Amino acid sequence: MEKIEAVVLVKHRAFVQLKTALQEMMPADIAQLLSELMEEQDEFSEKELTLVFRILPKELAAEAFTYMDSDLQMVLINAFSDRELKAVLDELFLDDTVDIIEEMPANVVSRILKNADPAKRKQINELLNYPEDSAGTIMTTEFVYFRSDDTVKAAFERIRSVGLVKETVYTCYVTENRRLVGRVSLLDLVVADEEALISDIMDTTVVSVSAHDDKEEVANLFSKHDLAALPVVDADGRIVGIITFDDAMDVIREENAEDMARMSAVMPSEDSYLKTSVWKHARSRIVWLLILMLSATITGSITNHFEAQIAAVPLLVAFMPMLTGTGGNCGSQASTMIIQGMAMGEIRLKDFFKVVFKELRIALICSIILSAVNFARIVIMYNDLKMAVVVSATLIGTVILSKLLGCMLPMFAKKIHLDPAIMSAPLLSTLVDSCSTLLYFTIALHVLSI
Repeated sequence: MEKIEAVVLVKHRAFVQLKTALQEMMPADIAQLLSELMEEQDEFSEKELTLVFRILPKELAAEAFTYMDSDLQMVLINAFSDRELKAVLDELFLDDTVDIIEEMPANVVSRILKNADPAKRKQINELLNYPEDSAGTIMTTEFVYFRSDDTVKAAFERIRSVGLVKETVYTCYVTENRRLVGRVSLLDLVVADEEALISDIMDTTVVSVSAHDDKEEVANLFSKHDLAALPVVDADGRIVGIITFDDAMDVIREENAEDMARMSAVMPSEDSYLKTSVWKHARSRIVWLLILMLSATITGSITNHFEAQIAAVPLLVAFMPMLTGTGGNCGSQASTMIIQGMAMGEIRLKDFFKVVFKELRIALICSIILSAVNFARIVIMYNDLKMAVVVSATLIGTVILSKLLGCMLPMFAKKIHLDPAIMSAPLLSTLVDSCSTLLYFTIALHVLSI
């Protein structure tokens, strides 16, 4: 359904037709439609927006609610009666409720907790007490578990009785006195004999994490082990919850967005671009811009120091942009590859010397090709052999230096518990500019004898 069609149906009070059309849509598409309607404040009021949501069947409404952004969720929550809010909360999975609460102001959080069931409220508070960015903040306590002496038939009966209110039934867990001892998939149950014991078909090699583990590292385990769900255990090995694939993907998406921002010298923001104010955008950018601008004065100071040499050979200035630009590009290539590899878990700190040696070999190949092309270009264009030697030698040194810095700095940042993404293109380019400029004039002094 298009936005215009929805507006027309509401204006003409064609609610039966509207409900039929909405029921044929996916929850995520319904959430997107309502978000678009909210943006059209001149044509569509908040009252009409709430009316469209109330038309939805209870289960579909709750599922669509989880896909909405926090602004739309807050509009609807403020319009709900306590009874309507409770009805939506009752249909939400626990981790989705916690995600919503984390995005809401204090007054809305208080109202949500007041209308939640006492048992659910207790579980919510427990999850909210976990450290920020820990696995506990993205897990849910709604999972299916069996005992090892249960039969397959008993397992199916349990799935039928509780499966509808659990996050997933495709992966179930086996416990003894709450301690995790194995896992069993729905496929394992389907193909097994009804009288078979769970202990006979369960997989005892279970990958698990602690509730206090970093959620980004936990999310990477899903792709490493090809998991649909991951159990979370306490210090005694007792299962306290699970993390599902969709929550892991949300974490990866958020971390990628943060890394992209830092790699562009912008402080990360939780809000989208259009919903972030101009002042907040400027504030998130100005700090790094000031740092980079002031650090660039080092390059200017080096250039001023060699003012006499520049006056003697003005042609020196012509090649500076090419050298600094090439160095920045080479450093950016290396840092991007290393940051990506570290984020994917392919590169670890113990691989430091392997990475440095590999980048050194890459730098040698690239620098030789680049310097050879530039040597020929300068000889042909300027007929100046000495200048060609200076530029080519500087280019070799610049490429090697920039690629080594590009691979070492992100790993150094990881070592001191900083985000490797901060050692990316802007900061690296500024550092390489200074080093390449100093190298350039040092080589020029010896070769050109100025």
